[in-house]
Amino acid sequence: MSINTGETKSSGWLNGLVGVIIFSGSLPATRIAVLDLDPFFVTVARASIAGLLALLVLSINKEKFPPKTQFLSLGIVALGVVIGFPLLSALALRYVTSAHSIVFVGILPLSTAVFGIIRGGERPRPVFWIFSVMGSLLVVGYALVQGIASSPIGDMLMLFSVILCGLGYAEGGKLAKTLGGWQVISWALVFSMPVVLPLSFLFLPATITHVGIGAWTSLAYVSLFSMFIGFIFWYKGLAQGGIATIGQLQLLQPFFGLILAASLLHEEVSVGMLFVTVGIIVCVGGAKKFAK
Repeated sequence: MSINTGETKSSGWLNGLVGVIIFSGSLPATRIAVLDLDPFFVTVARASIAGLLALLVLSINKEKFPPKTQFLSLGIVALGVVIGFPLLSALALRYVTSAHSIVFVGILPLSTAVFGIIRGGERPRPVFWIFSVMGSLLVVGYALVQGIASSPIGDMLMLFSVILCGLGYAEGGKLAKTLGGWQVISWALVFSMPVVLPLSFLFLPATITHVGIGAWTSLAYVSLFSMFIGFIFWYKGLAQGGIATIGQLQLLQPFFGLILAASLLHEEVSVGMLFVTVGIIVCVGGAKKFAK
C-alpha cells in the first residue's frame, strides 16, 4: 500500500510539473500570436478550438451533463481561465514584453490562495497577510519603477488577468472535488462555446496575408496545450499528489517563462526582473505556508 501511495505521489509531481511547463509557454506564445493577430481573435479562437476538442473528449468518455447547481461555478471558471486571463494577458502583451508580464505571473499562486480562502472559508494566520502584503508591494513597486519605460496599461491588464485566473483556479479546484479534474475545464470550455464560437468568426482577420507561420503556430499552442492539454496534466497531478502540495509547482512557472522569453523571443531578462521574480516567489511561498 505504501509503495502504491509513493508511486501515486511521484506521478502527481510529474504530471503537475508537465502542466506547469506547458503553462509556462502561454505568455511567450501569446506574445508571438498578438504581433500579427487581434488579441480578441486570439482569445475566442483558442477557446473555440479547445472547446471543440473538449466536446470530443467528453463525448468519447460519455460524460454526463453537469447538474444545474454547478452551472454558476463553471461560469466562474470560464470567466477566469477561458476568457478573463487569456483576453487581458493578450491585450497586455500589446504593451509589454512577455518577460515583463511573467513577473506578474509570480503572484498567481497567491491570487489562487486568496480566493481559495474566500471560497473555502479558511482563516489564515496573521503571518500569511504579512507575506501577502509584501508580495503585493513588491509587484506594485516594480510596476511603478518600470512605468516610465514600460506601460502602466499593460501592467494593470496583467494584474487583473492574474486576479481573474486565481479566481478561476480556486473555483475549479473546489468544483473538481465533485465533478472531476479534467471535466471541469472541459465543461467550462463547452459552456463558453455559444459565446466564443460566433465571436471567432466575427473577429476573423479580413486578410491573413500578413499573418506569419509563427502566429498560427503560437495560436495552435495556446489553444491545444495551454487551454486544454495542460489542464489535463495539471488537474491529474493535483488529484494524485494533493492540491496544496502540487500547487507549489506553480512557483516555478515564472522561471520557465523567463527562459522561454529569452530563448524564443530574444527578449531581455534584466537582473531586476530576476530579483523581483525571486522575491515574489519567496513571499508567495511564505504566504501559502501559513494559509491554513
